[in-house]
Parts: sequence; C-alpha cells; structure tokens
Amino acid sequence: MSDYLGSCLCGSVRFEVKGDFDRFFLCHCHHCQKDTGSAHAANLFSSSAKLTWLAGAEAVTSFTLPGTRHTKSFCPLCGSAVPTIQADGGLVVPAGCLDTDILVRPTAHIFTASRAAWEDGFAELPAFKTLPE
Repeated sequence: MSDYLGSCLCGSVRFEVKGDFDRFFLCHCHHCQKDTGSAHAANLFSSSAKLTWLAGAEAVTSFTLPGTRHTKSFCPLCGSAVPTIQADGGLVVPAGCLDTDILVRPTAHIFTASRAAWEDGFAELPAFKTLPE
C-alpha cells in the first residue's frame, strides 16, 4: 500500500491518499481539455484508496457538467484541481496535485479521437529545464 500527499497551488487545500491506484489515464476528451486548459488531463483512479483531507476540505468546490459524469473538484482560491470522490465511491486524483512522487506510469491515452491537433510533434520540440531567455 502506498501513501501520497498532495495540495493545491496556494496550499490552502492539503490531503493524503492511502492506497494504490488502479489506472492512470491521460484523457484527451473535450471536457478534460476545457477544464485543464491543456491538451489532456492526467488523472489517477482508484476503487479502494482512501482520501483524507488535511486542510481546506470545507472550501473544496465541485462542478459536475450537466448531463455527464464529468466532475472537477478544485480550490476556490487558486482554482487548482484536487481529488474528487465519484458517485460510485471511486477516487479520481489529478496527477499534478500530488506532492509525493508517482511511481506508476500512465496506463493509457483515452478519448484520442478528441486529441488536440496541436499536440502532434511534441517529441521534436526543443526542451528547456527552466523558462528560456
């Protein structure tokens, strides 16, 4: 069993996840593109891990897109995505909100039919360790 610590960008919301993740999907659906503002979401899924809020639980806000199962929980101060408990009791954790290293690799790309056209060719782009001058 693994333990993970995480937080939002401003640090108001902090949490711990005890347990293992079943899947790690990179989702390219239009909903995930909109709510991340990026080409895809990187979410860890677990049917058995336990979430404990360490700070800011009362502030966490959730939005469910009407007519869908697409839900996003976030810090209302900084807007950072934080874990969501799904209707079936499963846990979804945005990979980027974890402060602990994730030792599992992504399981799959999903909803690739919606993949952003500008996402192709990333491997050929120059790479910088920090913001280039």
